[in-house]
Amino acid sequence: MDEHLKSIDKQIEFNQGKNVFLDDNETKLRFVDETIKAISNIGELNPGDENILTDYATDKAIEEFCRINQYYTFNPQAKNDLREIYSKLFSVIKAGKSPLEAIEKDHYENLKRWLQKTNPFAEKIYAGADRDINPVACSEYGAELQLDILHLDIRTLTNPVLDIGCGKHGTLVGYFRQLGFDATGIDRFTFPEATLINSDWLEFAYGTEKWGTITSNLGFSNHFKHHNLRDDGNYMEYARKYMDILKSLKTGGKFHYAPDLPFIERYLDHQQFEIEQFEIGGFDFKTTVIKRLK
Repeated sequence: MDEHLKSIDKQIEFNQGKNVFLDDNETKLRFVDETIKAISNIGELNPGDENILTDYATDKAIEEFCRINQYYTFNPQAKNDLREIYSKLFSVIKAGKSPLEAIEKDHYENLKRWLQKTNPFAEKIYAGADRDINPVACSEYGAELQLDILHLDIRTLTNPVLDIGCGKHGTLVGYFRQLGFDATGIDRFTFPEATLINSDWLEFAYGTEKWGTITSNLGFSNHFKHHNLRDDGNYMEYARKYMDILKSLKTGGKFHYAPDLPFIERYLDHQQFEIEQFEIGGFDFKTTVIKRLK
């Protein structure tokens, strides 16, 4: 099993950053030697192992797509559809009736159609792009820089704390926990720590009057703004989830985020929410801190 998992890692690494919308022979996505070797032994897997392999390949593929473009979104149906693609791939391989080149071609065509369906804007951006795609910048900043940007004062921080879009390493969550705070983070990565949760922020159950402090640096609000500007953006779902986040604050709790969201902030009930805003250097966006009043 370990060899099969390693072969998936090698395969993802080999095709890393390649443009799935280019079809010529020199640029198309291919199986690497490790994958071909694993294919020859895949018949030895039992159904349980095959399910593990399918789940692992699905998670790794989504992680790679999100690395390339942080604005890709994959709802539960999209994830199930991708899992079906990998399940089909392993079934065809085990059957041993199709040439390897045909399996390879069909698999990457399936991936391309899946991406076209789940994120239609991708083809508009990448159809005429180069073979190798530069990832859309998505950095995980140091804890102290995030504290400064988000106007977080450790002396007045209220438990429990939730970091939305905590990043692969959960830097801010780890910092809070070292100081004794009850902190949790969510993001689309798979984490070994129980305090970091693999979840899309549109799917996460925030609860009601649960959190003392919620933070999100260039995360939720950045994507909300992006979807609000797109013709095919999922801005209504983001607006609903934004209100869910505010309702999940305890009375007196605060939501610290950047960039600001003037297009929805202006409609908040000032009897329920107090809004503060802070300049961020020379940038044309601000940090917003919303306090729930009742």
